[in-house]
Amino acid sequence: QVQLVESGGGLVQDGGSLRLSCAASGNTFSSYSFAWFRQAPMKERELVAAIARTGGRILYGDSVKGRFTISRDNVKRTVYLQMNSLKPEDTAIYYCAASGYYVGESADEYDYWGQGTRVTVSS
Repeated sequence: QVQLVESGGGLVQDGGSLRLSCAASGNTFSSYSFAWFRQAPMKERELVAAIARTGGRILYGDSVKGRFTISRDNVKRTVYLQMNSLKPEDTAIYYCAASGYYVGESADEYDYWGQGTRVTVSS
């Protein structure tokens, strides 16, 4: 098992930047693929970005391509989401998730979840 704790959320203005962190504890960090999902009020949870165990495969949701970057540090056991050029429509709770299998786009493919961190982008 792995435990996930997100941090770095907050309030930022339109066009600003934030970096989210997901600290993992438990079993071997390098054995897991990780992803960031987000959920806005009255909307379904959607994939933001995902990164494979080796970092060799990375996925992004269409709405964040070119603006967000996911990365992982296997020594620090942390996954990051650098968010640039933020827009009001990026406002949501952002969740970190882990999978012991291949990186995927569906929330159903991830077994472990953090509690989430709130990101609010003001116009």
